[in-house]
Amino acid sequence: MGRKHHVVLGLWDMQTVIQFSLFIFLLGGLTLIIYTNSNQGLKTSKFEAALMSSSNTTTTKRNAQVFDHEKSLKVTQLSFTNGCDLFSGRWVHDNKSHYPLYKEHECPYIEGTFACQTYGRNESKYQQWRWQPYSCDFPKFDGKAIVEKLKGKRILFVGDSLNRNQWNSMICMLQPSIPGVKKAGGDLNLYTFKAMDYNISVDFYWAPMLVESNGDSSTNHRVGDRVVKIKAIEKHARHWADADILVFNSYHWWKLPVVKLLRNVGSLLDDPNNEYDEVDSLLAYEMSLKTWSKWALTHIDTSKTKLFFMGATATHSRAKGWKGKNHANCYRETEPVTNVTFRESKTNRQMQSILDSSLSKLKAAGVNVQYMNITKLTEYRKDAHTTIYKKIWHPLTEVENKNPQRSSDCSHWCLPGVPDTWNEILLAYILGR
Repeated sequence: MGRKHHVVLGLWDMQTVIQFSLFIFLLGGLTLIIYTNSNQGLKTSKFEAALMSSSNTTTTKRNAQVFDHEKSLKVTQLSFTNGCDLFSGRWVHDNKSHYPLYKEHECPYIEGTFACQTYGRNESKYQQWRWQPYSCDFPKFDGKAIVEKLKGKRILFVGDSLNRNQWNSMICMLQPSIPGVKKAGGDLNLYTFKAMDYNISVDFYWAPMLVESNGDSSTNHRVGDRVVKIKAIEKHARHWADADILVFNSYHWWKLPVVKLLRNVGSLLDDPNNEYDEVDSLLAYEMSLKTWSKWALTHIDTSKTKLFFMGATATHSRAKGWKGKNHANCYRETEPVTNVTFRESKTNRQMQSILDSSLSKLKAAGVNVQYMNITKLTEYRKDAHTTIYKKIWHPLTEVENKNPQRSSDCSHWCLPGVPDTWNEILLAYILGR
């Protein structure tokens, strides 16, 4: 009897052990789920707290910030394996290699806004400069190899006309290497170039302030006051979600003393009866980046989508800055600035610092956005703007006709030209080369 009792007791212990183990397994799984969800919430709350702390910075403190172009942006700037900084270098005249990367007249997609030779520029030295990083070389542009690697991908540029300038450059760089059917077209804010046989899309979406604004019409945005819905971005962002590579910019449209923020989010931007708050433009810029960052945090899977943010590009509206004539600008300039310590005075370093801070906080929250620090390389290129050599969309005044310098565009860039270099560097990052 004792043995029989012993056997029954052993079977009972074995069942208990199995049941207890199953209980522990289920309890552990439940604990893991709870921890994961709470950790995700903690991640979001930490990110929002960090953004809130930056939003509370006073204008006085912000004006006291000093932006060091050479030392800042180290958090978000990717280093290649050999430690090369592609954004630090000099321009070298090179008319014996592969520059320009394409011929203006051979790109059927080039826009009149950037077609300087077509509209009267009779010298082309601006096309023959190569950007040379100090400590390395980036890969020579190979259109065929790049096109093969971009099969099935959608590249989307989002921002203002400088990003459109870059988008147009990318199309002209890639299209000679793409066989088969190619189509280009636009619909409202979205413009697209499609390589049908390769399933490659190179698109541009017009959103100059990223959030909704009264400048959201790509063809009719010349207004006196800049009005924005500072927390509204989904109207634009729904067009971005399926992109494999997103390239943002937003800078020039914020260079105003104040920006008007709509009090009622549901109001129409063009309603004359709207109520606004006038906000310092630096604070408004910071707030818009907060809205954009929250969208990126909740909508972007960085294992599938690569994110880039283009730095500010220089304007050259004051020749005095490079010791030129008083009251002159980029008009008829044919050589880059050779002084390596030159800084364009109109480039807003405080805005760049705000962007750097926003991208650093976003990275800390788990979304890495590669900052493309092209400011310095554009500051040297006073010779490469479209000036008067472009399609004129609005009739010039009598004064402008008599003095072409007054109507010179010292913001946008001739193609081929400087934006091709931005894209060479961008492609090096995209392809991990």
